[in-house]
Amino acid sequence: MPDTAARPTAVIVLAAGAGTRMKSRTPKILHPLGGRSMIGHALAAARALEPEHLVAVVRHQREKVAEHITEMDPDVVLADQDEIPGTGRAVECGLQALTARGIGADSGTVVVTYGDVPLLTPELLRELVAEHQSTASAVTVLTTELEDPTGYGRVLRSGEEVIGIVEQKDADEAQRQVREINSGIYAFDAAALTQALREVSTDNAQGEKYLTDVLSIARASGRRVSALVTQDRWQVEGANDRVQLQALGAELNRRTVVAAMRAGTTVIDPATTWIDATVTLEEDTTVLPGTQLHGSTHIARDAVVGPDSTLRDVTVGEAAEVTRTHATGAAIGAGSAVGPFSYLRPGTVLGEDGKIGAFYETKNVTVGRGSKLSHLGYAGDTTIGEYTNIGCGNITANYDGEQKHRTVIGSHVRTSSNTVFIAPVEIGDGAYTAAGAVVRKPVPPGALAVSVAPQRNAEGWVKAKRPGSAAARAADAAQAAETPHHTTNDDAPTATD
Repeated sequence: MPDTAARPTAVIVLAAGAGTRMKSRTPKILHPLGGRSMIGHALAAARALEPEHLVAVVRHQREKVAEHITEMDPDVVLADQDEIPGTGRAVECGLQALTARGIGADSGTVVVTYGDVPLLTPELLRELVAEHQSTASAVTVLTTELEDPTGYGRVLRSGEEVIGIVEQKDADEAQRQVREINSGIYAFDAAALTQALREVSTDNAQGEKYLTDVLSIARASGRRVSALVTQDRWQVEGANDRVQLQALGAELNRRTVVAAMRAGTTVIDPATTWIDATVTLEEDTTVLPGTQLHGSTHIARDAVVGPDSTLRDVTVGEAAEVTRTHATGAAIGAGSAVGPFSYLRPGTVLGEDGKIGAFYETKNVTVGRGSKLSHLGYAGDTTIGEYTNIGCGNITANYDGEQKHRTVIGSHVRTSSNTVFIAPVEIGDGAYTAAGAVVRKPVPPGALAVSVAPQRNAEGWVKAKRPGSAAARAADAAQAAETPHHTTNDDAPTATD
């Protein structure tokens, strides 16, 4: 918080709504964008204010929402909204939850925000609190101006002061021309809020306790009501359906990509690049077209990711290159190369200067420094030492139908094409395997593992088993071409008497 503003006594995040327009079994505020749920973004912005208490008011699908909120922020105070509808009642329930815990919230500043406003930033909330406290207002409302304010409550002013908020359906023609709209986000003097809520009734067409009634009550008592206007309308936009959610997600991604570029990342094609708000990128990283970076992914300096790669919860080391790869829960060492067309599953750890190449799948694998799994293979539940080369088409057969088993391959090992390791098995340092080897027993250091069965050719099998086929005709033609022919030369001299 800046020096001009004290910490809020409480921030109350309203998260009780059903969100029926989302048409989903998932509660509206749990829908994700940019790596977090909507409520996750709202809680992060609220927590950044460092309030003495952070409250979330819940109701619809209460258990699911409460569990998610607690996972996001274990110190949040959960408040249950009762049968009385309305935002005023929701805030009142939030204050009562603090009182029930023996926590006083009758002095200082109380900020009210929403669980479905994911682009709201801590900086704007700090500005709201600073404006509120510097003007000694009873209420400060966050507003914005829209070209088309249809459907929103209009902010009515007398000079710098707000004299009221009128809803669209109640506004006269002159009031409907007002472009400044109410975001529903407020900073309140705690004492004024508590007192006013006692006076707010449900005597209206909707039968709800409106939070906006607090403004008129505060003015009637001679207190100041102020407004802070933001030019960034996206910060106060909510999502009521999937169309609005997509628009907010696209705008959040645009801002995240721009922020990454300003911080030193080269993004070749921002239009096809998606970066979660939870991703971190160091300076001089490069992201190529068609790349998606999700979760806790971290990209180190001079690394290049893409094109057409999707990484979730992956760490990419300095100067590593990841090409056309799908990876989850993996760690890629500095100077390493992955791809193209690699699939790194959780538990994959690739050491420095290593390689996982084309058409390779790994799972729960640790690969030592300088080791290479270059192409066309699968490694699961495997430990590989340093500077080992795994040949083309190698497979670790880690599952016996009931249990998983581990393969341990040492350092400086060389395995030939189409080697299969039947786990559990261990290959010693410096060992080799022959092409086509099926390794069932431990291989000592420096040994060559060979498993070769004599080759047997069943002559005439195709003609007998596939008569009339193209293969049979081809075989017949080839055999005919190989058969020696005896010819007679009519011009050769003959013996005569």
